[in-house]
Order: sequence, then C-alpha cells, then structure tokens
Amino acid sequence: MNHDDDDHDHDHHHEHEHEHSELGPMDLRVRALETVLTEKGYIDPAALDVLIDTYQTRIGPRNGARVVAKAWADAGFSDWLLRDASAAIASLGYTGRQGEHMVAVFNTPAQHNLVVCTLCSCYPWPVLGLPPTWYKSAPYRSRAVKDPRGVLADFGVSLPADTSIRVWDSTAEVRYLVIPQRPAGSDSLDEAGLADLVTRDSMIGTGLAMPAGSLPAVARAGASA
Repeated sequence: MNHDDDDHDHDHHHEHEHEHSELGPMDLRVRALETVLTEKGYIDPAALDVLIDTYQTRIGPRNGARVVAKAWADAGFSDWLLRDASAAIASLGYTGRQGEHMVAVFNTPAQHNLVVCTLCSCYPWPVLGLPPTWYKSAPYRSRAVKDPRGVLADFGVSLPADTSIRVWDSTAEVRYLVIPQRPAGSDSLDEAGLADLVTRDSMIGTGLAMPAGSLPAVARAGASA
C-alpha cells in the first residue's frame, strides 16, 4: 500500500506474529523476561549484547547498503530488484523472517519514497537489522502519512518543491526497501565504496545517501586504484 503525500486510504491488514511496537509495556515485559532468564542462568547478558550489536551494526544495515550499491553499479541487478526484489536480495544471501516478501522502491529527482508501518513496526530485518526506536514510535507512524515533508524536515532532509513524496505502508506481508539516488561524483567508486555512502535512514527514506566527497581520502583512493 502506498500514499502520495497526504493521501491516506488505509486498508491495512496486520496479522502479526511479531512485535507490536508501543514501547512502554512491551519493553518492560522484554526487560523483565531478560532479567529472569539471566538470573536463572539461561542467557549470558554479554552474549545477548553481542547479538544485538550484530543486528544493529554488522548484519544490518550493511546488508541493505550492499544491495543498494549493487543496484547502483549493475543495471541488470537494478532491473531484477525492480521486478522481483525478494529474489534479487536473496541472491546476495540476505533472506529470512521479516524479509521474505520485499519490494524495492527507487528514488528519482521527481519522486522521493518514505517507508512507515502505521499500525505496527514491520521492518525488513535481514537487510536493515533492528528497527530504530523512532521508526516504532507513534508520532512517526502517524506523521509520516499526514505530514511527510515535515517528517523529512525533522531529519534534516529538504526536497525541491516539485519532488513528490510517496509513502509506503509496510504490512506483515510486504516490506519495502528504498533505493536512494546515487550521489554525484561517485563514478570511480567500486561497490564497497558505494556501500559506504548508503545510510540506514536513506533506505527508509528519512535520509539521503552521503555525498561521494564524504568518504575518507584513503577509501576514495583505494576504490579508484
């Protein structure tokens, strides 16, 4: 389901087996369960911290960044991603629960895409890792549909007035991955260098890819060598 700017025709069926995202009660339950399991010796807090860090910083959003970089560098892969994102992403080894049915939406000068889950917190874990806290918050879930430009402004993103904004509402069945526009001046970068320009927020739509000049000089030299 998608909405153009303030258009919100919501027929959204969520039958979730996973997290409902009101932070208070659910977080308290999770923390209480973690405390009980730790006290009984069933889990090691240090190991749990490593697992969470892995999803936050290593598995995701690095996987998604590699998908975007390949789409930028390989026209054939980009076409495949547009036709069947689930298969294209799976070909890179990124698949699993919460990412079985993916749709890639491409930003252009004429259209910017923004992803939200208005009723819960559906999120493509295999490519983006753990969802940020703000993604699950009620203010983001409501404002992204009602005032997408205002939300983008809060994230420091200012788009030209003639750029339309399309809001994609994730469901239990479909998750979205935004393919940001490739930054100017990045032609000399290989896929690894391109991936360094891709941020988590740019793949949700609340940010843009980093400028090519933002890479350290060593990285740019290595990519062009």
